[in-house]
Amino acid sequence: MRLRLDAQGAAIPAEAKGGARTDTGEAARRAAGTAPPPQAFRFAGRRRGAVKELRLCYRSSMNEEFSRADAALLEWYVAAGADEAIGDAPVDRFALRAPPRKPPASTSSAPRQPAPSPRQPPAAAPQPPSPAPALRSREANVQTARETAAAAATLAELRAAFEAFDECPLKATATNFVFADGRPGAPLMLVGEAPGADEDRQGLPFVGPAGRLLDRMLEAIGIARQEAYISNIVPWRPPGNRNPTDSEIAACLPFVERHIELAAPQILVLVGGVSAKSLLRSKEGI
Repeated sequence: MRLRLDAQGAAIPAEAKGGARTDTGEAARRAAGTAPPPQAFRFAGRRRGAVKELRLCYRSSMNEEFSRADAALLEWYVAAGADEAIGDAPVDRFALRAPPRKPPASTSSAPRQPAPSPRQPPAAAPQPPSPAPALRSREANVQTARETAAAAATLAELRAAFEAFDECPLKATATNFVFADGRPGAPLMLVGEAPGADEDRQGLPFVGPAGRLLDRMLEAIGIARQEAYISNIVPWRPPGNRNPTDSEIAACLPFVERHIELAAPQILVLVGGVSAKSLLRSKEGI
């Protein structure tokens, strides 16, 4: 390295041939007493193809010189990427640490007594877990449905008994109980399959796209929807609009048959294959 000073006393080290460093110009001027004390210097280096400048404060007396070790230290700073100064003087970060907190002095030498805790009521004895419901066979569920449906003397009683019936698993996943719509005692009764998403939300049968198609079909023969009586084989929506299983249909069928008996229509229309096969006890589709 070759170190040069400009007229302001700023040292600019630069690479010399053979790698030697010299500071004779500065020493001569200091010997002659014409060079002012160096207050700052600028070190020019190259990092990632861009010229960067390192400005550091260097304060010394008239008798101190800019040594080769200082130039080597600045060169190391630039190579390490420290090319910008953050202050005019070094800061001792260790001295800035907060002193450890002292525990507050107690006002009394006597030990503190813990505050009395409020009296808690005795904990209640754990209750034994309730027994799991006994599993029932399909025949037992059907027999219960027959007895419950037969005990209903009116459509209102049948609706209440059917809605309280817990032996069909579809009741646990459905939102609403869908019993019937239209005029009870109407000469025309239609029995569909099971509620869909729209029917489950509104609690009425045939109100979705299929229901709108049924309304147009009834209007085509001069019958308004409210002049007919509409129901389903299963009053609870199967998850995902799937077909109800044989066990689910068997548990609800006694209520449906009693429903038809109490409504006493002149014409019974079975809408869909599930409804037709269930009430006709047939495995053939429509």
